[in-house]
Amino acid sequence: MGTFQIEGGHKLKGEIRPQGAKNEALQILCAVLLTSEEVTIDNIPDILDVNKLIGILGNLGVKIQKLGKRKYTFKSDDINLAYLESELFKKEGSSLRGSIMIVGPLLARFGKGYIPRPGGDKIGRRRLDTHFEGFIKLGATFRYNKEERFYGVEALNGLTGSYMLLDQASVTGTANIVMAAVLAKGTTTIYNAACEPYLQQLCKMLNSMGADIKGVGSNMLVINGVKELGGCKHSILPDMIEIGSWIGLAAMTRSEITIKDVSWENLGLIPNTFRKLGIKLEKRGDDIYIPEQESYKIQGYIDGSTLTVSDAPWPGFTPDLLSIVLVVCTQAKGSVLIHQKMFESRLFFVDKLIDMGARIILCDPHRATVIGHNFESMLRATTMVSPDIRAGISLLIAALSAKGTSIIHNIEQIDRGYENIDERLRAIGAKITRLDS
Repeated sequence: MGTFQIEGGHKLKGEIRPQGAKNEALQILCAVLLTSEEVTIDNIPDILDVNKLIGILGNLGVKIQKLGKRKYTFKSDDINLAYLESELFKKEGSSLRGSIMIVGPLLARFGKGYIPRPGGDKIGRRRLDTHFEGFIKLGATFRYNKEERFYGVEALNGLTGSYMLLDQASVTGTANIVMAAVLAKGTTTIYNAACEPYLQQLCKMLNSMGADIKGVGSNMLVINGVKELGGCKHSILPDMIEIGSWIGLAAMTRSEITIKDVSWENLGLIPNTFRKLGIKLEKRGDDIYIPEQESYKIQGYIDGSTLTVSDAPWPGFTPDLLSIVLVVCTQAKGSVLIHQKMFESRLFFVDKLIDMGARIILCDPHRATVIGHNFESMLRATTMVSPDIRAGISLLIAALSAKGTSIIHNIEQIDRGYENIDERLRAIGAKITRLDS
């Protein structure tokens, strides 16, 4: 396991530019399988999860060329379907949850798709039923090898459009079904579809390739199937989760930071949610400017009751930032209830923060009450292990604000979602060192 050594208690200052969005990249990269023509993608983040998926595409036979930093071309004109049943794929596919999204494009174009049960963050149950129920609605046959934990769908005579009401507004589920439906015969209607900006980006990319998707940005997508798709050029949005992470970092370290080129129109509730915690932030063009603040006070509701910050499908507040909000609240003035509705194990990292001196009551797997210190008592440095991407970055922010030197092990979890994070933080004054494993 890799390790970060962090000397906390230093104020930071400067500009930081968000990487390309991880969650968009995983969808967009799978979509290159839908055409034999060349697809050019810009602003691809150089992170472990994305690089794993690029490796899987290469093993599938996709011709990949790196044009420059974060810019690639992909050409899927000679796909090796035998790889899907290899031991190598079972190993590589099971280590990356995003690999599930290759199934829809493969099913649409080649009539079959297979995937080992994918891994990813250990944040509770993340079932795949929505994906496969959608494929079955389109006419695919489903099979599951319980012993090998291996899923498969086949539609050797092609897919046929259908109406479906999704049981949950799954982002990856919607993306997978959309990618299958664009080449299906007839019309597919997906109600209760996810409508996150990254899903909108996928739909816009597919339309530029020749797909016919209507209702983009709403929770009802109408897809008229086409016979084939062509190539395109696409640029990935900045990562909203990283943007929220840097807002939290600025607040916790009482630093003056400018976050560059954030795509304000795609941030949804993120800026106002942090403002409710008392954090000052300004829109300067397409940048976010966060001034140095000695303290920030949580706003209550109009009736004086305690603020609750909870997650919800878009346009609600993203669950990926609740860990950041929780950490930020440990030094706020006031109290807040954090309600993580979507994943039952995502709050289990709070014991590390309690060890650092945070005042947190874990009510149950979904809720935690945070009583802020208002910087009257600094968090203490400690040694900890990163359990998943979002908990990992939250612990890193806590360590950068703490008194003393902290150690974080298993930083591969952070590297899965954040590009060269130690170098980028050192550029704005952080005292962070990557130690060899």
